[in-house]
Amino acid sequence: MTRVDVQDIPDFDFLLGGFPCQAFSSAGNRDGFCDTRGTLFFEIERILEAKRPQGFILENVEGLVTHDKGRTLEVILQSLHHLGYQVDWKVIDSKEFTLPQSRKRIYIVGLLDQGINLQTLPTYTSKVFGHIQEHGLETIHSTFTAKLLSHLPVESLYGKAIKDKRGGDNNIHSWEFGLKGEVSETQKQLLKQLFKERRKKHWAEKIGITWMDGMPLTLQQIETFFEVENLQELLDDLVAKGYLKFEHPKEKIEKNINGSTISRREYAIDKPKGYNIVTGKLSFEFSKILDPNGLAPTLVASDVEKLGVVDGQGIRKLTLREGLRLFGYPEEYSLEIFESTPTRKRKGFDLLGNTVAVPVIKEIAQLLAKAYAKEMPVAA
Repeated sequence: MTRVDVQDIPDFDFLLGGFPCQAFSSAGNRDGFCDTRGTLFFEIERILEAKRPQGFILENVEGLVTHDKGRTLEVILQSLHHLGYQVDWKVIDSKEFTLPQSRKRIYIVGLLDQGINLQTLPTYTSKVFGHIQEHGLETIHSTFTAKLLSHLPVESLYGKAIKDKRGGDNNIHSWEFGLKGEVSETQKQLLKQLFKERRKKHWAEKIGITWMDGMPLTLQQIETFFEVENLQELLDDLVAKGYLKFEHPKEKIEKNINGSTISRREYAIDKPKGYNIVTGKLSFEFSKILDPNGLAPTLVASDVEKLGVVDGQGIRKLTLREGLRLFGYPEEYSLEIFESTPTRKRKGFDLLGNTVAVPVIKEIAQLLAKAYAKEMPVAA
């Protein structure tokens, strides 16, 4: 885009698009305009200035609103105003436009010499995932699904994330279904308690390091809140199975590099080793099981292929057809070309994770068209 000569672009009336969201997304590093992808907004500005279309619709992630305490959005809005556009913006959740997916995005619209008010957009009752779900498809038969279904009834999986991180009742941990090896009820309680205790600041204060969210705790520390005769044996077993790791705590280290202070964590090898949860989710076959009676989470390219669907008494992956429905695409629209191989299917899901909510764009476009029609001169 940076190499496009604007003179090679034919004249047009409306610009519809966006700039890469990773620079402002919670799924990325949120570097904003410091990220070269974030600076692509100024390429849009360059095209608008040269071609002077009647209006535009821009879409980006909700994180753009708060990035750099709102200054990034302010720069964007001022840039568009300086080009002569009357601009409005709004954060809209796709669930308010009948879609069974909660997907909050900021929409920025503008017209030359004509105001537009996104606050007048109507809202609608959302559907649930069950309304668009396909049924009777082949389910996955793997060690992961076999263990999961042997420990938990399918109905209890609805809406649950599968990850060895915090998440309360909406989370299933790998040890709850023996993924790395069966554990006792006492060990499950121990792991649950460790999740809570490892976040407390007084553990860091006691050993003299800067607090970290997820401290490894020594046997002696664990004994103060979890009393059981064979504690050492239980901990060793959890380490052997890969649910815990035995490691030094990490101290916060600050270094000055080219005038900037860089912070990172390094193992404090002079401090005693302790037991810590082996956290993660991306290595699991599924990251979340969708609830047929609820909304799907925001689909993102990085993990949309790991969304599970209960079909009968089994579990399968979300289909590309269901993905299209979650964004409101018409039934005649197809991604069948991506069904041939697993690699191509991943590409199809990547496209879905980066697409837009069709009903939202339709409503905004209609509002824009009405406002534009009002300013058009009537033929004599």
